[in-house]
Amino acid sequence: MSLAPPCRVLVVDDSALVRQVLTELLAADPGIEVVGTAADPLLAREKIKRLNPDVLTLDVEMPRMDGLAFLENLMRLHPMPVVMVSSLTERGADTTLQALALGAVDFVAKPKLDIARGLEAYADEIRAKVKMAARSRVRASASPLRRLPVQNASSHIGFRTTDRLIAIGASAGGTEALRTVLETLPADAPAVVLTQHLPAAFSAAFAERLDRHSAMSVREASDGEAILPGHAYLPAGGKHLRIIRDGARWRCRVDDTAPVNLHKPAVDVLFRSVAQNAGANAIGAILTGMGEDGARGLLEMKQAGAATLAQDEATSVVWGMPGSAVRLGAVDEVLPLERIAERLLALARA
Repeated sequence: MSLAPPCRVLVVDDSALVRQVLTELLAADPGIEVVGTAADPLLAREKIKRLNPDVLTLDVEMPRMDGLAFLENLMRLHPMPVVMVSSLTERGADTTLQALALGAVDFVAKPKLDIARGLEAYADEIRAKVKMAARSRVRASASPLRRLPVQNASSHIGFRTTDRLIAIGASAGGTEALRTVLETLPADAPAVVLTQHLPAAFSAAFAERLDRHSAMSVREASDGEAILPGHAYLPAGGKHLRIIRDGARWRCRVDDTAPVNLHKPAVDVLFRSVAQNAGANAIGAILTGMGEDGARGLLEMKQAGAATLAQDEATSVVWGMPGSAVRLGAVDEVLPLERIAERLLALARA
């Protein structure tokens, strides 16, 4: 049996310790070959030309050239899969979200203290994300950072409070996929509940970023708050989001229970609660992401009478979660990303 050749990785980080730890962690996997390291983007540029790696791990904050500026140039001139290595801080969160907007496939967060031990704790995740990045689809960036939605006053649809509920789940590639969907929805769209795999420190910055790009009001959900049309709700960092029924309306339930499918927040947790409490009033969509989280929950939504959509393979950065849902029979329609928002609205009107 012929095995696929290992994916070739170039590690770019200004810290010699991080370069050493990442090299050792990655090289421990027979499916990965670390072909080189670079201490800054200018050295990295030369090594990319010489070594032709399949994947880059890239530190966000580096000397001589900012990691974002380097990434923007790279995605314009030589698009390739990049996994960002970012710090678990608010500033790191904002920078990482910009990096994902510029075309980075995914990110791993390095802890503020005891970096070597912290990275080792994430060893399996880091290796999985690098190998997934090697198989991902990368497009040259059109730099979407400055584009804000045109708010069209004529797009009012007139939904009632409990008419429809839209539930969306995503992982790798999802920060930009969710932005694409939300910036197309009008200010009076049905309520949207979202789960995106993100560490706790990133959720507030992500909610603010989506809010800037959407005519809807996007916010971190607080426990017990009413779910209203024209609003989109994300779980607060590192917590699960469920919906509960309260008479004629739904409310958010934010809880700190154990991870599901190794994730917290988990898409399955959200989708199951939507299946139980909204049934046929709901519409579910599963977008780009690694793994299987959300597939079973989407099947439960479909069995409860909800319409279900999945992002297609061609427009997904990683067709793990949507592919799993399709194979499970959980999906009514498979659509390219740019058609998902209009289809959600058409189903909501039906």
